[in-house]
Amino acid sequence: MMNKTSLALAIGLALAACVTPAAAQSSQTGGASPAPTDPAQTQAGPARKETSQSVLGSVEVSARLDKSRNQISTSIGASQYVLDAAAIDRLPLGDATPVNQILLQAPGVVQDSFGEMHVRGDHGDMQYRINGVTLPESISGFGQMIDPDIIERVQLLTGALPAQYGYRTAGVVEIVTESGAHRHHDDEDDDGGNENYGGRVGVIVGSHGTFNPELSLHGSTDKWSWFLTGDYQKNDNGIENPTKSYNAIHDHSQQLKGFGYLSYLINENARVSFMFGVANNRFEIPNNPGQAPSYQLAGVSGADSATLDQRQREINRFGIVALQGGFGNTDYQVSLGQRYTSVDYHPDPIGDLVFNGVAGTIHRANRDNTLQADFSTPVAGGKHTLRYGLYASSERPVSNNTSLVFPADADGNQTSTTPITIVDNAPPITAKTYGVYLQDEWKITDRLTLNYGVRADKVDAYVKESQTSPRIGFVYTAPTGTTLHAGYARYFTPPADELISPTDIALFQGTTNQLPTNVNTNVRSERSHYYDIGVTQKIGKAWTFGLDAYSRQVRNLTDEGQFGAALIFSPFNYDRGRVHGYEFTANYAKGGLNGYLNLAYSRAMGKEIVTGQYNFDQEELDYIATHWVHLDHDQRLTGSGGISYDWNGTKLGMDFLYGSGLRHEFANSAHMPGYWQLNLSVARTFNLPEIGKITARLAVINATDKSYPLRDGSGIGVGAPQWGPRAGGYLGLSKAF
Repeated sequence: MMNKTSLALAIGLALAACVTPAAAQSSQTGGASPAPTDPAQTQAGPARKETSQSVLGSVEVSARLDKSRNQISTSIGASQYVLDAAAIDRLPLGDATPVNQILLQAPGVVQDSFGEMHVRGDHGDMQYRINGVTLPESISGFGQMIDPDIIERVQLLTGALPAQYGYRTAGVVEIVTESGAHRHHDDEDDDGGNENYGGRVGVIVGSHGTFNPELSLHGSTDKWSWFLTGDYQKNDNGIENPTKSYNAIHDHSQQLKGFGYLSYLINENARVSFMFGVANNRFEIPNNPGQAPSYQLAGVSGADSATLDQRQREINRFGIVALQGGFGNTDYQVSLGQRYTSVDYHPDPIGDLVFNGVAGTIHRANRDNTLQADFSTPVAGGKHTLRYGLYASSERPVSNNTSLVFPADADGNQTSTTPITIVDNAPPITAKTYGVYLQDEWKITDRLTLNYGVRADKVDAYVKESQTSPRIGFVYTAPTGTTLHAGYARYFTPPADELISPTDIALFQGTTNQLPTNVNTNVRSERSHYYDIGVTQKIGKAWTFGLDAYSRQVRNLTDEGQFGAALIFSPFNYDRGRVHGYEFTANYAKGGLNGYLNLAYSRAMGKEIVTGQYNFDQEELDYIATHWVHLDHDQRLTGSGGISYDWNGTKLGMDFLYGSGLRHEFANSAHMPGYWQLNLSVARTFNLPEIGKITARLAVINATDKSYPLRDGSGIGVGAPQWGPRAGGYLGLSKAF
C-alpha cells in the first residue's frame, strides 16, 4: 500500500507542477446554493502580484485554493443545516461541546445512549468529511473522535444527496477546519499584531470529576501552514448511568485526542496537505446495583452487581494526504488515506459469568485504506458544471472473541458450575468497495438550478453486491426570499464491515451462551428510494423559516443492536422498511441577539428480520415477520432550540433538547417517557494586568436536574438501561496567544 501511495503522490505532484498560473481562476457555479466555504476565502481580497516570500500573497493563494476546493462539491436538492464557529461558540460549552452534541442542535437528529445519533430514522449511517475528504470507516462507539476545536464550519447534509455522496447517506457531516493560513476563530482576543503564529490554551473543570485541558497551535510561512490541537479529558460520567442516581458507580473515563493539519503550497495552482488524528479512550462500564445472580460459579457466593469491573478501550487513528488544485478550468482533489480503529472489551470474569452466563473478551479492529478523487469542470460558459470522481477502499476487519461459559442442557439450564473456554475468531477477509459518479449541475436560469447524475457502486466483502443509483435535485430561488428545493436519490448502503462478527453458532450449542435461534444469514446492503422536498423563507433581514418533508422506501433496511455486555453494535436487516417525516426550522439573528428552533416528526418502521436472526427469540421473529414494527430508535417528536444575547460583552446563552421517547418493550411496541433538557451559560472576556485577555465561561447542563431515561434495557437490540445526564456545572478558562 505504501508503494502505491508514494507512486500516486509523486504522479500528482508532477501534474501539479505543470499547471499554469491561470488554473486557480476557476469560474464559480452560478445560480446554485454555494458549497461550504472556508472563512479564509472571505478574508482574502482581490488577487495581487506578490513574491513567493509574501505571507499575504500565500494567504490569498490559499483562499483561492479553498474556493477551488469548494467548487468540487454541491448540495443541490439536499437539505442542509450549517453551524459556523460563531454558532458553536454560542453553545453552553462553546467549542468544547462534543461533536454529537453540536449535531443534536440540527433538525431531525435524535440522541441515544453511548453518544449515538439517529438522523431521519436511520441508525447511524453517518459520513464524516473533513475539507472535502471522506474519513474512512470506524467502529461505532461512545468516544468522540473529532475535536470540535478544529471546526471553522460544520454542515449537515440530509435528504436526496447529489451523486458524489455514497455509502453512508443518512447524514453527511461536512467539516471545514482551521488551516493555519488565517487566524483561529478565537484569536480575535489575541494581544498580538500581525504575527503568523499563535494558539490557545484552555481548561474546563466541573461536575462529575471533569478535568479537560486543551492546547491548540497554528501558524504559517510563505509556503507552509499548520494547525495542531490536542486535549485530554477525564470524568466520572463517561457512559450513561444505568440508574437515575446522580453519581454513577464505576464510570471513570480518560480520553485523549489530537488532530493536525499541514499544508504546503506547491505553486499558485496546487497544494498538498496532510491531516492526521488520534484518539485513545478508556472507559469503565458503569454498574447497575441490586441485580440478582442468574448462574452459580464454583467457589463464589454473594456476588454483588455494584462491584463489577468491566472495561472498554477504543483506539482510532487516521492519516490522509491530499493533492488539491486546478488545471485548465478543472478543479480537483485526490486523496489517499488510512484509518485504524479498534475496540477491546474486558469483562469482569466472575461477575459476567454469575450474572450473564458468559464472560467474553472481545477484540474488534479494522484497517481501512482509501482512495478518493473528485473533479469539477465548468462547460458551456458556466451554464453547466460537470462533477465526476471515484472512491475505493480496502479493509481488513478483525473479530476475535474468547468466552468463558457454563455447560447447559437443551433448554439453556446450567449443568455445571465450572466454566469452559470457547474461542470464536472470525477468519480474516479483505473487504473491497468501489464507486464512481458523474453529475451535471445545470444553471437553467439565474434562479433555477438542476443537478442530475448517477453513481455506480460495488462491494465485495461478506457478500458481493452492486447497484447503479440515479440522483436528481433542483433549487429555485424566488425574488420574494423564498427558496424551494426537491430531490430524488436511489441509495445503496453496504453494512459496516468492522461491525460484522461472523459467529459460529455451533460452538455455543449446549452452553449458557447458546443463541436464541440457529439461523445465521449474512447481512445485506440496504437499498432505498429517497424523496425530499423543502422550502425556506426569509422575512426581513433577521428571520428565516424552513419546512421540509421526506419519505423513504427501503429493502433490506439496516438496523443495529447491542447483543451482549460489550458496548459494540451488530448490524441486521429487516426485509422492508418505510420511513417518513417532517421538519420545521426557525432562525433569528439581529445585532447581539441570536435564536433558533427546530421541530421534527418522524416515523421509521420495519418488517421481517432476514439477517442476524440468531440474536432474536423465535417469538419475536415470528411477530416481526407478519407485523410492521417501530425501529428501536424511532422517536415521534424531536426538538431543539436556543437563544443567545451579547450584553455589552457578556454572552448569555440557553439551549434545550426535547424528545418524545425512543422505543422499548416487546417488538418495540411502546415508547419511553418524553424528556426535556435545559442548558444555560454565561461567558465574558476579561483583560487582566500582566496576563492579558482571558475568556471565562460558566455552563450548567440540565439546569433543572431533570432525571430521564433514554433506555430501560428492553426493545429490539437494546442491551442495557441508560439515563440522561444529571445537572452539572462547568467552568472554562481560555487564553489566546
